[in-house]
Amino acid sequence: MPLWMWLVDSLAIIVVLGVLLVGAIVARRRWIARKGVTFELSVNRGAEHSAAGWMLGVAVYGDDRIDWYRTFSFSPKPRYRFVRGQVLIEGRRDPEGAEEYALHDGHIVVCTENAEGIAQFALSPNSLTGLLSWLESSPPGRGVNNVL
Repeated sequence: MPLWMWLVDSLAIIVVLGVLLVGAIVARRRWIARKGVTFELSVNRGAEHSAAGWMLGVAVYGDDRIDWYRTFSFSPKPRYRFVRGQVLIEGRRDPEGAEEYALHDGHIVVCTENAEGIAQFALSPNSLTGLLSWLESSPPGRGVNNVL
């Protein structure tokens, strides 16, 4: 077989594998969306105002926790779990400098304290309202530590 046919076959295999990988990510996102109410939530372990450390993801509301999944991952398990009553939200600000390019358009940044060690969330203003409502609606007898 001539060399050019090997190159064409190799290129075709690479294209097919790329399409399969993109299809797997899309199928995973749809599978996550069927678990419940989802919203875009980016997280950052660092507290600095830079583009470094931001991870794009999707959060799913549960009864007593929020499961967070990375956008570009194949893992069926959540990367972080935020338990209601153990999440503190403080302040809000607009993304600054390079952060604007690392986050979704229109998202705002809030500082947070939680058991997972995440220092900042980035989400849309409507999602922030929903998150604060969900955090404050814990069953009677549970402590709520949310400040805005």
